[in-house]
Amino acid sequence: MNTKCLTIKELTDVVGSGITPRMVRHYHQLGLLPEVMRSHGNYRLYTERDIRRLQRIVALKQQGFQLNHIRQLLDAEPENDDNPTLTAHLQRQYRVVMQQIAQLRQTASALEGLLGRDKHCQIVQADVLAQLKLIEVETQSGLEGLQELWAGLDTEVHAHPENFQESLQGLLPDISHLSEIEQDLISKLVLACGDVSLVGFIRFGNNALATSRAALKSGCQMIADISSVAAAFDDTRLTHLNCRIDTFIDNPHITTAIEAEQEFWQQKKWRDKLQEIPANSILVIGYAPAILLSICAAIKQQQIPKPALVIGMPIGFSHAPAAKRQLMHSGIPFITIEGTLGGGLLAATVLNTLTEWIIEKPDCHCYLK
Repeated sequence: MNTKCLTIKELTDVVGSGITPRMVRHYHQLGLLPEVMRSHGNYRLYTERDIRRLQRIVALKQQGFQLNHIRQLLDAEPENDDNPTLTAHLQRQYRVVMQQIAQLRQTASALEGLLGRDKHCQIVQADVLAQLKLIEVETQSGLEGLQELWAGLDTEVHAHPENFQESLQGLLPDISHLSEIEQDLISKLVLACGDVSLVGFIRFGNNALATSRAALKSGCQMIADISSVAAAFDDTRLTHLNCRIDTFIDNPHITTAIEAEQEFWQQKKWRDKLQEIPANSILVIGYAPAILLSICAAIKQQQIPKPALVIGMPIGFSHAPAAKRQLMHSGIPFITIEGTLGGGLLAATVLNTLTEWIIEKPDCHCYLK
């Protein structure tokens, strides 16, 4: 890179990622970027060190850190990265964020209670919406009125079974740009966990649907991380497709993420089993991030053949998000849920939906949309 000083416009061009001169000036005002030397015409001039700092700000912002958190991280000296003061600050900020999430979750639940109504409940819903305008929520009588409205809605649900698809219509974001199978898969994942916000974290990559359909039609092997995940597979449909089911950790007493993670590291035989992965297989990881990390590393080092699909949905707070990031950058066909969310039920739901579509719509090409 040229070592000459850059103007603010040249700086933003080098860093990219949508950064504008106005944003850079704002970062100076917040103290995120230190003041720099100026030209004779009073223009700011930036060095390679400033480029690196701005790139770090952009990277941290893209990972979800707020600007005040980023300043705390950048101001900490390298040798003090794990100092108690910074750690305590980040813990306080985390608690504040979690409190905000809880409050937003309560609001979302209230809205879901109104908007997620099937046609049988919509008459009651309309009546409730009309009455909500009349309630003075600041008063005790208003709060009691709210409780009566919810009680009325709750009474109505006993009159008929819930129509889940109708309920989802009023809650899901617009996913019409996705293929029919992707829309169906997303809907089933939301119903499997009861959380509409999951939609924003579901990821498909590297022709996952096309390669998995071809593999399923050819009777490929399914390999789950533990037995309880494999037990949730639609065995009847997989048998119809001549697909064999296997597990990495073949111990029925291992049923949780904690147990799976410990067992995988303590027992070398399970790690050795990775070397037995056949070509064109579908791997389903619902709990153990260590298994997904090891799979990604083995494929990168060309120690095992590339699978037709990896359904990577382990759970955890540090290794699981890292494993999913590695999966998404591995070149392997994948379906995953970013972050800490996941689990065996969600992973099995993905596989079961894929097998259902193969059997019910064997000639469908909607996934090529």
